[in-house]
Amino acid sequence: MEYKDIPGFCKSADLGLIKQHGYVLTPGRYVGAEEVEDDGEPFEEKMPRLMAELNGQFAESAKLEQAIKVNMGKLGYGL
Repeated sequence: MEYKDIPGFCKSADLGLIKQHGYVLTPGRYVGAEEVEDDGEPFEEKMPRLMAELNGQFAESAKLEQAIKVNMGKLGYGL
């Protein structure tokens, strides 16, 4: 049965290829990464934008965590 290799997802590796890698079965050695289309946004602009978004998500996560702790405490399961 033949399998289609899909970069970043799956690869049909034969024993010879596995032997070349010292019998290490870490998927990244074989699967690789999928092709990602360049969105045209320069890294110098993208990274600060993504970091601001991440920090906002961290803040929201902290609020949700606190709300969960309060609710668990009301149920008698204080954390």
